Amino acid sequence: MKTRIVLLLVAAVLLAGCTASVRDYAGREPELDLRQYFDGPLVAWGIVQNRSGEVTRSFRVDMVGRWDGDTGVLEEDFVWSDGELERRVWTFRRIDQHTYTGTAADVVGEARGEAFGNALRWRYTLALPWNDGTINVLLDDWMWLIQDNVLVNRSEIRKFGFRVGEVTIFFQKPERPDHDA
Repeated sequence: MKTRIVLLLVAAVLLAGCTASVRDYAGREPELDLRQYFDGPLVAWGIVQNRSGEVTRSFRVDMVGRWDGDTGVLEEDFVWSDGELERRVWTFRRIDQHTYTGTAADVVGEARGEAFGNALRWRYTLALPWNDGTINVLLDDWMWLIQDNVLVNRSEIRKFGFRVGEVTIFFQKPERPDHDA
């Protein structure tokens, strides 16, 4: 029995060592500055997959972000493929050059994120509607700025430590006209 426990602990340590760190993206470009990217209008499209990889829903999100110093608000209006409408309003706070926190009505506690280079890793607990109540799931969001106006987001959804789904989102920020032209 003790041998089995030791082997499980060793396997857990080895697997944890294989997990990518957001710090691995330091220096990669274009650099993701949340205050710049999530300022003004954005649009996004995404899919939700169950644990088997089947796409269960798709959606579009129209967003508007605004920042006042190190505090930002992002208003998200979802239109789901089944016609459901959903609104989430995030309030973000920049703690330092790499660290952010966030809150929203359906986020349990506080979301925490780290940004390095072109990447952001964002972790939080989300209260999802379930039957007549809600169920709390953990989200592990990875975002990568691919071009100045294109951001890709891949979120793993976990419950009781098991992956139960995934969300993939593609964000596009309208290009601002060149004021010098």
